[in-house]
Amino acid sequence: MIAKLKGLLDETGTDWAVIDVAGVGYLVHCSSKTLAALGEVGEACTVFTDLQVSENDMRLLGFAEAAERDWFRLLTQVQGVGSKVALAILSALSIGEVQQACAQGDAATVARANGVGPKLAGRIVNELKDKAGALPGGGTAGAGLGATLAGGASADAVSALENLGFKPAVAARAVAAAQGELGEGAGEGELIRVALKKAAG
Repeated sequence: MIAKLKGLLDETGTDWAVIDVAGVGYLVHCSSKTLAALGEVGEACTVFTDLQVSENDMRLLGFAEAAERDWFRLLTQVQGVGSKVALAILSALSIGEVQQACAQGDAATVARANGVGPKLAGRIVNELKDKAGALPGGGTAGAGLGATLAGGASADAVSALENLGFKPAVAARAVAAAQGELGEGAGEGELIRVALKKAAG
């Protein structure tokens, strides 16, 4: 299993890149966000990889960060989601947005990706909602639930709910809902109070 490649960016296309590692060119299929993060041709880059093997194909998928690879693997566990659909979702949405959509059962957001209809989007959020809180959200500030809950009062509030016995996904959903109600500037105490009501309700 190839887990990571570190080399020079040799060539790119619409959904792929060639990484030159000591003279060997590896073709990796990537989301548009990963392609943008790799930099310019000729520059050093690192990609986390996942090898997909089927009866008549073998392809290497590349990701700018390990969290994106984790979400790719999770998405492809859902029936009807192949590597192309998973990459389309990760191209259309940040990891934080995917996590937030799954945690909140928001199929409409997932359906924004090319090739994802309402029925498939509904299956994705239903199957992954309980796993959404267990994976890192990644992304940058404002990228969604994962980024919002990555630090500060909201992260402390999630931790507090988990310490009270709530599952990570339930805690994350409740705090995200509380933050949406109270606003970004809400303090930890307020978040915990409102989130507790939502989690218990």
